[in-house]
Amino acid sequence: MRVLTVIGNRPQFIKASAVSSRLRAVAEEVTVHTGQHYDAALSQVFFDELELPPPEHLLGIGGGTNTAQTARMLAALEPLLNDLGPDAVLVYGDTNSTLAGALAAVQAGVPVAHVEAGMRSFDRAMPEEVNRVVTDHLATLLLVPSQTAVDNLTRESVAGTVELVGDVMVDVAQLLQPGARARTETLVPYDVQPGGYLLATAHRAGNVDDPARLEQLVELLLALPVPTIFPLHPRTRARLDDAGLLQRVQEAPLLRLAPPLGYLDFTALLCNAQAVVTDSGGVQKEAYLAGVPCVTMRPSTEWVETVEAGWNVLVDLDAADALAALQRTPPAERPQLYGDGRAGQRVADALLTLG
Repeated sequence: MRVLTVIGNRPQFIKASAVSSRLRAVAEEVTVHTGQHYDAALSQVFFDELELPPPEHLLGIGGGTNTAQTARMLAALEPLLNDLGPDAVLVYGDTNSTLAGALAAVQAGVPVAHVEAGMRSFDRAMPEEVNRVVTDHLATLLLVPSQTAVDNLTRESVAGTVELVGDVMVDVAQLLQPGARARTETLVPYDVQPGGYLLATAHRAGNVDDPARLEQLVELLLALPVPTIFPLHPRTRARLDDAGLLQRVQEAPLLRLAPPLGYLDFTALLCNAQAVVTDSGGVQKEAYLAGVPCVTMRPSTEWVETVEAGWNVLVDLDAADALAALQRTPPAERPQLYGDGRAGQRVADALLTLG
């Protein structure tokens, strides 16, 4: 059986690391890296650290609008599918690469398997929500991380087969978070101690592309009351520079700017943080798995279970709400929401049913 895996950004590299070795033990996997994240700090370092097999095909498609980027991916994937003749196409998550992989496969008559199917923020203004909804309704096999996702797909009456496999990020977290937590030398350049700082990330188009919301984001970050490590995504840095806000962020006494980080360094900072302030879907979940409280700078989230469990608070860009959320004491319990750490094997086993 031949599976064509389409990936393109940091979260997908991490998720693929839980599946690829298991899949390659039972089938032929050919990986395509679209280039959606084309900065080396957001791409190659993850292949190196996670021991992910290098992609057989690099498309080099980064930048541009969502529509233009997706169109270019479709045009590049079509001949690949024709040449390779895979039995299935595997996609992860909710990016432009996810949507392009699913559309190209369906148009070529190839079954689609979607890992992380069924997650919903119910906010169609988010490109990621549109991507995940469309992909789910194209998919033959929907591999879901939680019962909430099963329920969402049942309400939507999807045509494909839904299988609850758990979240592949649990596999990665169980394997790598303990070692990353011990890498306290990662904190040294930022002059912080374990539990004595916040970790912040921001890159969502809805937060950084709108100048008014970007200014709100900066005000929220400047209001944070303890040292805050802020790895600066290339997109965010460019928008801050364009808006004349970069210098304010650089000169803020409590902000510690960092370059984009690899998985192990980022996870070391995450696991040792007092709390996380983010607009990333993946970081919300990584924080939950690490037992670190999360404050989410969005009005909605696809990871609703983390909010219901009391470990994640949605504040949008309201600085006062963010400060109040940071004062909360985390719950005494942290339920196993996303499986037992064997999702990667279940994904590989499920894919064999498409061969």
